[in-house]
Amino acid sequence: MLVNLQYNKKQIEIRVPEGTAVYRTSYREPENDAGMLVQNAIRNPVNSSPLSETLKNSGVRSVVIVVSDITRPIPYADFLDTVLEEIEDAGVARDNIIILIATGMHRPSTAAERELMFGREVCERYQIVDHRADKADELVTISGTSKAGRPIELNRCFVEADFRIVTGLVEPHFMAGFSGGRKAICPGLCSLETVKAFHSFTFLDDSSARNGNLEGNPLHYESLSIARKADAGFCINLVVDRKHRVVGAIAGDLETSHNVTCKLVSKNACPPVEQKKDVVLTSSGGFPLDATFYQCVKGMVSCLPAVKRGGVVVSIGSCSEGIGSSEYQNIMCEYSGRWKDFLGHIKNNDSIIKDQWQFQMQTKVLQHVGNDNLIFVTDGLSASDLSRLSVNGVHVPEDCVQQRVQELLDRFVQEGRSVAVIPEGPYCAPY
Repeated sequence: MLVNLQYNKKQIEIRVPEGTAVYRTSYREPENDAGMLVQNAIRNPVNSSPLSETLKNSGVRSVVIVVSDITRPIPYADFLDTVLEEIEDAGVARDNIIILIATGMHRPSTAAERELMFGREVCERYQIVDHRADKADELVTISGTSKAGRPIELNRCFVEADFRIVTGLVEPHFMAGFSGGRKAICPGLCSLETVKAFHSFTFLDDSSARNGNLEGNPLHYESLSIARKADAGFCINLVVDRKHRVVGAIAGDLETSHNVTCKLVSKNACPPVEQKKDVVLTSSGGFPLDATFYQCVKGMVSCLPAVKRGGVVVSIGSCSEGIGSSEYQNIMCEYSGRWKDFLGHIKNNDSIIKDQWQFQMQTKVLQHVGNDNLIFVTDGLSASDLSRLSVNGVHVPEDCVQQRVQELLDRFVQEGRSVAVIPEGPYCAPY
């Protein structure tokens, strides 16, 4: 049996034994093109008036529309112009519309990425701004505090706009249950100070902070409390399939529309595990998600429900942009091979370093299978780099990735070990 796994901008074909457990998303073929799906959503929203009607009745002069950054495979170029036309037809001047990229703690976008995400015409006609969590003058503190008691510092463009629209991809999320909805605001538009509780040791250590779960999830509650204070006027939730096509769009009230979308995603992207296996082979979701090791961690964590304790995780990711932020690289280097020391340090330290949360999530994999049994295959990082990342790293040339993964899997099969495969990585989260 042949299985295609996402890797960078292509797929690698792996031969697995007949009867191998393969976990996939099960979305139906799109009923319409992305523009029509989104147009129908904003004209027939959940628990809200249609977008154009809302804008006309409120008499707003300025609108900010929040979009995701390059790490999310949302084909904005296929539908964003539809939303922008709806806003202008409602009487908002083009010069008073800002497209705000919710980078969270990630780096700013490049001109090439913007053109890829939105299309050349949108880039030429509209003002596009990156959220910068590290720029104090681009942040503003709003009244009240988060559920955890944190001050709420948000992007100034977002806060000062007359009307706020948030968009986002809803998918299983290894910390917050599901992405999309409120996450566009927190952590998407927050300062590091504001997300310190959201990404704290205590929150991530909570058993409810896991894929596909909102009930009792402290990250969900914290993010939602901030989104409520931020007063988003309209939300557009997107669902994409393994080909990155929009297969669902649900808009309207931020909380209600998000909840409806999460149910759709749960049904199609969170298959039950019938039996844990000795070995799980997973991708990191392919481009754009697998561009950094930081993002590849999501695939490692998401596959854990399918693998036995003490089993083996084989993960692949291109890491075409390297490891991640400088702060993340420093953490990984300092605590290379000492993940237990790292956990002890952050557990007893109130100060939070940017991106420490990703290594904390990786330690869940290390606790489950061990350092030697977390195998990561890539062409994008050297053997030296991999030796610092608390994985059993395998560097190979790009044209040898498929061969090396096949050799690893064949060895495990010959040893009589049971196998499961997750071709889409974290976009499919078995439970």
